[in-house]
Amino acid sequence: MPKFMKRNKTPDYRGQHVFGVPPFIHVQRTGQPLPQSIQQAMRYLRRHCLDQVGIFRKSGVKSRIQNLRELNESSPDNVCYEGHSAYDVADLVKQYFRDLPEPIFTSKLTTTFLHIYQLLPKDQWLAAAQAATLLLPDENREVLQTLLYFLSDIASAEENQMTAGNLAVCLAPSIFHLNISKKDSSSPRSKGKRSLGGRPGPRDLSENMAATQGLSHMISDCKKLFQVPQDMVLQLCGSYSEAELSPPGPALSELRQAHAAGISLSIYMEESVQELLRDAAERFKGWTTVPGPQHTELACKKAQDDHPLRIWKASTEVAAPPPLVLHRILRERVLWDEDLLRAQVLESLVPGVELYHYVTDSMAPHPCRDFVVLRMWRSDLPRGGCLLVSQSLKPEHPVPESGVRALVLTSQYLMEPCGLGRSRLTHICRMDLRGRSPDWYNKVFGHLCAMEVAKIRDSFSILQAAGPETKL
Repeated sequence: MPKFMKRNKTPDYRGQHVFGVPPFIHVQRTGQPLPQSIQQAMRYLRRHCLDQVGIFRKSGVKSRIQNLRELNESSPDNVCYEGHSAYDVADLVKQYFRDLPEPIFTSKLTTTFLHIYQLLPKDQWLAAAQAATLLLPDENREVLQTLLYFLSDIASAEENQMTAGNLAVCLAPSIFHLNISKKDSSSPRSKGKRSLGGRPGPRDLSENMAATQGLSHMISDCKKLFQVPQDMVLQLCGSYSEAELSPPGPALSELRQAHAAGISLSIYMEESVQELLRDAAERFKGWTTVPGPQHTELACKKAQDDHPLRIWKASTEVAAPPPLVLHRILRERVLWDEDLLRAQVLESLVPGVELYHYVTDSMAPHPCRDFVVLRMWRSDLPRGGCLLVSQSLKPEHPVPESGVRALVLTSQYLMEPCGLGRSRLTHICRMDLRGRSPDWYNKVFGHLCAMEVAKIRDSFSILQAAGPETKL
């Protein structure tokens, strides 16, 4: 009788918030791959506990650690570590990485990382680890970088007597999931690992040594590990055309020249406006619906150009009339974008058209993202609707060293009245945030768009606002 492959059931993480939730689920939920409460734990240890001797080596108290775990799960956004033992918090961080569904290096690549430190000479470790790191999913690589930078800071404090090697001895089993028999007995790494009597076999010992050496090396060289090798950069330079990497909008100097010549600046955005109105009139035909966050609608489609990124559409209903929603998006970003560092109108070119600059934060130690966009809005649509469209301009000033310049290929907001002072908010978006893979955009970016419209919706505390339309 032929044996049929058993279909793996997709895990359901709806009842979990922190522990056991993979990074890609967390980034879909919150925009960051590492739970905020775990980031807080790292910040607490970095700021207040660097002098604690034997941190990550000395065990915390199980009952207190369990209380912290329960607090993380019940109130992940309201965890305070002040007054808690450094050893309890350190064990909590260790448990977070141990309890991930798969190692942060992923099940596919963990063996690759171990082989680097088992089989290659020491002078090839860095280049091989850099290449393997590039193969990780974006969200896993970002969490790994945050973890290694944190451990590097711990190792740099002489008072705690925890060198990179000492930290690796204590943390490698949890981070590499070396004791995986209880988690995944079907994994190829779990077969033939232990000798008779349950004692560690040769393979166990070899993997443990490789994991310890590898983690120690990655902590020590973390600043180099996440740099793309120069020869690889040169190879990639010819892979993308200049057109694909350029902002869609003109340079500011070109706008000023056009304005001085009496040319209407709206021509630069009119195509985007008409495209949005045409899509709305056709009820957004041709979009593929995909599952999204609760109380939002999410869809995507391929663009008719050479750029590989999909266009995403997220919609929700807002308890405010279109003019208020437009004002909230235009002038009150700080009320709904928790990652906003700063924002300003650089120049009001003509009524309804302006140059806008804003900067958003990322999970430490990753760079912030800098946006310079031309945006235009209209509040004279039929039935009291409003719209806002924007796109990146060609930059005239360099980006600060601490950040990267992201590209807004298209951003369109449509606010339509839907009775009782409410609006239907639709956001169509296509961005190149830099440093992300196509797989990340396919898995994550649409959820971030849906989260954005949900945050705009939730920023209105009044459930029912008076609108310009008649209440039906």
